[in-house]
Amino acid sequence: MKKVIRVAVAGASGKMGQAVIAELLNASHQFVLHAAFDQSGSPLLGRDAAERLGLHSGVTVTQGPDSCQGADVLIDFTRPEATMAHLRVCEQHGVRPVIGTTGFSQEQLLGIKALAQKQAVVLAPNMSVGVNIFFRLAEIAAGLLHQGYDIEVIEAHHRAKVDAPSGTALKVGERVAKAAGRQWPQDAVWQRHGHTGTRSDQEIGFSVIRGGDIIGDHTVMFAGQGERIELTHRSSSRTTYATGALRAAAFIVNHPSGLFDMPEVLGLSELKAQ
Repeated sequence: MKKVIRVAVAGASGKMGQAVIAELLNASHQFVLHAAFDQSGSPLLGRDAAERLGLHSGVTVTQGPDSCQGADVLIDFTRPEATMAHLRVCEQHGVRPVIGTTGFSQEQLLGIKALAQKQAVVLAPNMSVGVNIFFRLAEIAAGLLHQGYDIEVIEAHHRAKVDAPSGTALKVGERVAKAAGRQWPQDAVWQRHGHTGTRSDQEIGFSVIRGGDIIGDHTVMFAGQGERIELTHRSSSRTTYATGALRAAAFIVNHPSGLFDMPEVLGLSELKAQ
């Protein structure tokens, strides 16, 4: 009989927090919602975590991460400063974090890597299965089209997203740069304005769109002479991210330490072009 995985959810009243809670309640008996918490001012504080979903979870939303004591896994899609505070509680109580937060500084990433030496951590800018296949296809294309093709990364998100480019765009840029033999992040061009001159052969350009309620669109364009190839992934629901987060939770409980990304979780690390 499989052990039931006790999951704590950070940012319980947010869009991703609610998506994760919904997926937990719809999941098999492999998971149970152990705790849900949010920051001061959250409209769900003191209320059932699934109230907005029209469901009853039996778990009350609390303020701050102390309620995750006793959980096996924390799923966190919040903001960098909040996540770093949550990780200190995870370290104290031996809770393994699954982190979907983006926008970390280099110093914060070093802190996450230090924690991963003591206990297992999944850190992924995008937990969608489809996006991680998209990453691999982009790598394969970049390896084949590294000469004679200009590479551009275009991403679009909702108007409330606070970091740019998205963590997913940065991750695909990093992987494409490596596959194409370009330097990361030195060859990245983050903005163009005014008289920029012609582009170099090595640069990887990034374009960012923010508007409306776009959940997340990402395109890698390989533009050659007389043709172009575009690989695109579009998200129409946050459920895909929540499903991936639960797969990460099931993966991480079997590892005592280490820093993992979704390719390891999904078994894509060894996927090769045929």
